[in-house]
Amino acid sequence: MAKFDEVKATFWGEGLYEIQPLLTDAVVKDAERRLGVRLPDSLLEILRIQNGGVVADAWNAFPTDVPTSWSENHVPLDEMMGIGRHDGPLSLLDTAYLVEEWGLPSPLVLLSGDGHCWIALDYRTCGEYGEPSVTWFDVDDNTELPLAADFHAFVERLTAAASLDLDHTDDAPSAS
Repeated sequence: MAKFDEVKATFWGEGLYEIQPLLTDAVVKDAERRLGVRLPDSLLEILRIQNGGVVADAWNAFPTDVPTSWSENHVPLDEMMGIGRHDGPLSLLDTAYLVEEWGLPSPLVLLSGDGHCWIALDYRTCGEYGEPSVTWFDVDDNTELPLAADFHAFVERLTAAASLDLDHTDDAPSAS
């Protein structure tokens, strides 16, 4: 398991997918007001480095002990939304619309997903000012899977999806 600061330093991958403008204190304060929750400090630390985008291959999966509709042993984190305006790429600020559109429970803040499956900060137990857990929601299967007690712990368990590939075998014969 990696340390938070190690993951944070190398969290973002190559590509300009859904990168929002630089995160400022004013943007964070406005986002928290609009979302109706306090965002975790650990999330804000990562978003201050880059405000959303492609996640590095080294950290693009969260291992699970149970199969999901995505994989036998993990859920994907190929990209993570930042905090930005409504007329640009998807943002954490689109959560209210997306929660209603996809019939998700509330209060959540969506971090990543494609409509059918989401990774979200889950405020249902802790309340708007508490430290939210991180949960996987599968809309098609109408299931949810708790992933981590908080965002910091979630980040420390991230790994490379390639390392979890069930088709990969170390005992394959080598070419001579």
